[in-house]
Amino acid sequence: MQKVLITGCAGFIGFHLSKYFLEAGATVIGIDNLSRKGGESNLQLLLDNYRNSFKFHREDIRNFSGLETIFKRYAPLDLVIHEAAQVAVTTSIANPREDFEINALGTFNLLEATRQHSPYAFFEFASTNKVYGKMDDLGVVERGGRYEYADLPHGVDETYGLDFHSPYGCSKGAADQYVRDYGRIYGLKTAVLRQSCIYGTRQFGVEDQGWVAWFTIASVLDKPITIYGDGKQGRDLLWIDDLVEVYAGLYRNADKVAGQVFNVGGGSSNVLSLLELVKMLQDAGAMRRDPVTSAWRHGDQKIFVCDITRLSAAIQWAPTVSPRQGVAKLIEWSAANKDLLGRMLA
Repeated sequence: MQKVLITGCAGFIGFHLSKYFLEAGATVIGIDNLSRKGGESNLQLLLDNYRNSFKFHREDIRNFSGLETIFKRYAPLDLVIHEAAQVAVTTSIANPREDFEINALGTFNLLEATRQHSPYAFFEFASTNKVYGKMDDLGVVERGGRYEYADLPHGVDETYGLDFHSPYGCSKGAADQYVRDYGRIYGLKTAVLRQSCIYGTRQFGVEDQGWVAWFTIASVLDKPITIYGDGKQGRDLLWIDDLVEVYAGLYRNADKVAGQVFNVGGGSSNVLSLLELVKMLQDAGAMRRDPVTSAWRHGDQKIFVCDITRLSAAIQWAPTVSPRQGVAKLIEWSAANKDLLGRMLA
């Protein structure tokens, strides 16, 4: 039986990854400090449904001795997936030290624990498109009411230069490079996933992070919504189940993909702007009040779209859920869980 360790197991992506590997018959060792709203609800579902094969440890990735104790108990591990993080640019600006300690130091701690106690495990790290910075040198035009790249029809590929912007970009970027280098220097089998906009069920999105979920949940709960900037910002969207297949596919091809970095998103065929999402929600009858607007936020990219060519070729993968299908699913789930969401976001 395989042993999979997942940090941030009670978070949005960590929950879905835990569920996937548990249903595949693995033993999942989950680590989470339960600092995020909604985490305890996600955790309880895992405990209720997979009590025999889900081993939960309430621990903080900043505490190396705690991580080491867990690794020693379960080693050797087959797969380590690192999802625990501070996830908001605005929070990183308000508290850059905490952001650094969670994202940079926490990732370093996990790499060291893996190197020392499970050196043959495959290590997958959730990085971010924010490592590319604002990308001001790329030509941006407005087409059809949203921003697009002037000359990149397939989006940004992995050869684009890193330019960390904001404390969050710096901390995640440092972690991104540490994961790459532990593959080069210590021979760990690692993969870096520079993720674009991931969305789906059990994502307790807030204004500072998880915009698709936040707009949808706020609409269903009839809460006010603010658009920062002009709303024409575009992102490639990837439904959570499609992302889980990426992690699984990379693991199945661990020897082939080890040491590589992948842009992970919906690609150029799954792009949505803030204003387009608003129209979808309005057309579906979910949004009953108009959003208000405010100034642009620090580090916000007018457009980010992943070129997913490298990833698709490496694991024979493509997104299966369109933004229209995914948003409809998210509206349905949010409406069915209004009481839960109201408690989480109170």
